[in-house]
Amino acid sequence: MAVMAILPVTASAESRQDDGGAVKKELENHFKLYGFVRNFFAFDTRESNAGTGDLFYYVPKDIAWNEDRSQDLNSQCSFRFLTLTSRLGLDVYGYEIGRTRFGAKIETDFYAGLTGTPKINGTAQLRLRQAYMTVGWDDLELGVENTASIALKLGQAWHPMAADQPHVLALETGTPFNPFSRTPQVLMDASLGEHFMISGAAIWQMQYLSTGPNGASAEYIKYGCTPEAYLGLTYRTKGGFLARAGLDILSIKPRRTGKNSDGVTVKVSDRLTTLSYYVYLQYKKGKFEARAKSVLSEGGEHMNLMSGYGVSWTGAGAGAWHDGHWEYVPLYASSTWTSISYGKKWQIMLMGGYIKNLGTRNPLYGNQDSFVTDRHDSKGDLTDASHVYFSGNGSSNLNEIWRVVPTFAYNIGKFTIALEWNITSARYGDYVEFDGGKYLYANTGLATDNLHWVTNHRIQMMTRFTF
Repeated sequence: MAVMAILPVTASAESRQDDGGAVKKELENHFKLYGFVRNFFAFDTRESNAGTGDLFYYVPKDIAWNEDRSQDLNSQCSFRFLTLTSRLGLDVYGYEIGRTRFGAKIETDFYAGLTGTPKINGTAQLRLRQAYMTVGWDDLELGVENTASIALKLGQAWHPMAADQPHVLALETGTPFNPFSRTPQVLMDASLGEHFMISGAAIWQMQYLSTGPNGASAEYIKYGCTPEAYLGLTYRTKGGFLARAGLDILSIKPRRTGKNSDGVTVKVSDRLTTLSYYVYLQYKKGKFEARAKSVLSEGGEHMNLMSGYGVSWTGAGAGAWHDGHWEYVPLYASSTWTSISYGKKWQIMLMGGYIKNLGTRNPLYGNQDSFVTDRHDSKGDLTDASHVYFSGNGSSNLNEIWRVVPTFAYNIGKFTIALEWNITSARYGDYVEFDGGKYLYANTGLATDNLHWVTNHRIQMMTRFTF
């Protein structure tokens, strides 16, 4: 009886041991845990627009005079160091059914949980960075000598226009000169032979949003009922050269309701459709790599570009019955950056960027009562812009911006320590003066009066241990 009682226990232990070996093999063959612990130490010479504990840098703020105009209140240095951008991720790969392969990625960091304005207080909490699955097919017949492959990505991942980034170690990775967005999408990459790949995507909004009458919100694309669309073409050679070009189309509904000529609230047909284009070049040989990207955007604030859109017509004073809808026009901006990197253990990097706001092609709607600047104008009057919707990370009276970022890094095994000097200069201005003594928006939405530069120097050190 004693032997009979022991036998089932022995068998169960062996079964558990076998199961443990199978689980270990499964983990080794299909799962890869990765991440890093990262610290940023940052010093700024001027108040600036920045996010994520002030580590995600945009642009220096415009001059803010005190009452007697004796001091610029934004000429103020600051310092911080934080570890909240440490990252944890999991890659899943190696699953196949027939000729179809499957995979997935989930990635998180500790950005969430910060409070205040700006958000620099609180306890960092996990937030979702990326979470997507992949489906792929290789070695598909393409003519006599070539083959093709198709890969689908479904979930939250880098926006196709943001994926190629400059050589910097800063958290913002070149923003606002480079688009920056991770967003829900369905992306298809089709490689046609050795050199060409076509890409197409349907994209939604979650964290990085369009702006509008109710501020930054996903409701504009929600009620527009139309996903953002992307189409791209890539060409690459075996010699280390890559070229990519793409087109992004966004169609949103800034308002759902309005008042008609009778003062009755009705559903309206408001809609804004924008096109943004980009070209990206890359060359790599040995320890040297060069990259460059240029973007011509209509709007683009949902990708952290310094732009937006405005109202071109409201029907006010038209002298005829009006159904309550408004018409819109995008602000144009040109954003270009280039960067180089050399070295492996001892690494030197340099990035340069330039942004030029170009205004609108068609006149904006405006009058003295409802359409004036969103800042203290040169006469000290505080006014507000009710018909221009600009990126919340900038200011609509930005005329142009440039940035230079030299970086020196030392990489030893999985440990990196780097020093970076970010010099960003922004040119702000006022708008043309109309009757009544207030500075109003020019017809094109571009500030051209009283142009002046402000500059911030960010000295930043980064330490990172990767696993």
